[in-house]
Amino acid sequence: MDKKAIFAVTISVLFWSSAFAGIRDGLKSYQPGHLALLRFLVASGFLIVYALMTRKVRFPKLRDLPAVVVQGILGITIYHVALVYGEKTVTAGTASLIIALSPIFSSLLAFLFLNENLKKIGWMGILISFFGGILIVLGENQGFSLNVGVFLILVAAFSSSVYIVYQKPYFKKYSPLELTCYTIWGGTIFLLYFAPGFFSAINQAAFSHTLSVIYLGLFPAAIGYLTWTYALSKTPVAVVSSFIYLQPALAIFIAWLWLKEIPSLLSLVGGAISLVGVIMVTKWGR
Repeated sequence: MDKKAIFAVTISVLFWSSAFAGIRDGLKSYQPGHLALLRFLVASGFLIVYALMTRKVRFPKLRDLPAVVVQGILGITIYHVALVYGEKTVTAGTASLIIALSPIFSSLLAFLFLNENLKKIGWMGILISFFGGILIVLGENQGFSLNVGVFLILVAAFSSSVYIVYQKPYFKKYSPLELTCYTIWGGTIFLLYFAPGFFSAINQAAFSHTLSVIYLGLFPAAIGYLTWTYALSKTPVAVVSSFIYLQPALAIFIAWLWLKEIPSLLSLVGGAISLVGVIMVTKWGR
């Protein structure tokens, strides 16, 4: 594997792992909608400048615009609004463990709608992951009571999976960088729904919390995706994607350093079991 690609994907995973703790920190001053809007205004602005400087981003074809809009809604608007609202009541580490279930949803959707076959070991992996997911939920809820935050993060994970499957055919027409820009720009437009009170929220927020949100937009959202697309251009998808398995452990460690919080033991056990299932599906299940 190319050394520059290894460095690039490592940067992406580190930034993405830190996002869960960054969201929790930003929520100390910001409402979820305002946090998501500020984050992606920063990301969109950075990517506009990058696109103008590099001239590597074409305008999408008119017939593809509706699909581009849908990708933005799924991959940015729904995913991040659900995630941020969910993290109001769910720890950063547990949120990362739930989001780690996304490849399972993606595999099921690809089986149903893209005719991608799953081997027996893949179905076993799905069952194992769902069992682990149940343990995560029980560990976060401390019982069978419904935690709305857990449900919202599951919605985020599912939305991300639909986005990945829906976007897949468009890689034949556009580069990963172009699709990333389209998705972030399109999703940010719909986040403008949260514009009322936005500037007042910035004025009233603690400066350190505003810095956390700016960090989320600049590093995990913008630079993280740019380094990811670079790695994809140099290395097979399967190799690059394997680095994602490090994300839950890194997210838990960063949340402990940054926020002094850690998931319950049951959630950690469930996350480990789920990760085994995810690896079974993505490595050997297809």
